[in-house]
Amino acid sequence: MDTKSILENLIQKGIMPEEQAVQILEYETAKPFSIHWELRSLLYLGITLLTSGLGVLIYKNIDTIGHQAIIALIAALVLACFYHVIRHRQPFSWDEVNHSTRFSEHALLLGCTLFLILEGYLQFQYNFFGTQYGIAIFIPTVLFFVLAYRFDHRGVLSMAITGLASWLGLTISPLAVLEKNDFTAPGITTTGIILGIALALISWLSETRNLKKHFGFTYLLLGGNLAVLASMIGLFTSSPKIIYFLIGVLLCVYLVQFARKTHSLIFLLMGVVYGYIILTYAAFESLPDTVLGFLSIYYFLFTSIGVIFFLLNVKKILGLKK
Repeated sequence: MDTKSILENLIQKGIMPEEQAVQILEYETAKPFSIHWELRSLLYLGITLLTSGLGVLIYKNIDTIGHQAIIALIAALVLACFYHVIRHRQPFSWDEVNHSTRFSEHALLLGCTLFLILEGYLQFQYNFFGTQYGIAIFIPTVLFFVLAYRFDHRGVLSMAITGLASWLGLTISPLAVLEKNDFTAPGITTTGIILGIALALISWLSETRNLKKHFGFTYLLLGGNLAVLASMIGLFTSSPKIIYFLIGVLLCVYLVQFARKTHSLIFLLMGVVYGYIILTYAAFESLPDTVLGFLSIYYFLFTSIGVIFFLLNVKKILGLKK
């Protein structure tokens, strides 16, 4: 039903006088329509198209343009983006800061993306960092953390956290990643769990100490996914499985409790879905064959009923409806 039908229904039932309904209808018809998210989407799309177009331009004209000219162009764009951000910067605050212009937020993201392109181009063409791949990742990681906190940008913070995870993975087990393409190595699994828990702890500190409190969501979203996925990989591929099982279950319980506290659907889904996978694997891995035969018939039937119950009571679980 649209607004007009609802108002007519209320008038017919005598709940609302006609004069008030006319005023409400006029307001709903003439009120401004926000295109905030549409513009943001277009800006992000523009950044993606610009960076992609630069890549295609470089690839097709590498022989005629010259490497030095391309490097100079990308470097100039990076400096232009950072200059715009610095020129329109707001005073630093541990609270959330509103950007003076909407373009400043996207200019910072574009500058960081172009910086990665510049660094990658230097490494590919001139082997700028040699075999020191960790340094090539460490430099933008530190830079992005500084920029994210100074200019209050959660997108750049996500890039910094991703860079940190990549740097630790290369530092702990570079041969497993680069030569054997093995992301299930025990060193990487342990690193993922430790880093994920550390990010969750930073999220907790950010919220309790009011240090960029709004960054807590990003830290926990990335850290929670990383820690639980790493514990699941350890559960599937390594021993002793009981340790990875307990870590995964405790993390899922924490995600569910955090979701109930903050009324967050995404963290509730993370805790429930990951927990379901961990418990299901543990059950089918550890139980005797006779019990497994019974489970194979009824387990998924009962869990399907549980999923339906969960979907019907999401609001109650989150504390949104008593």
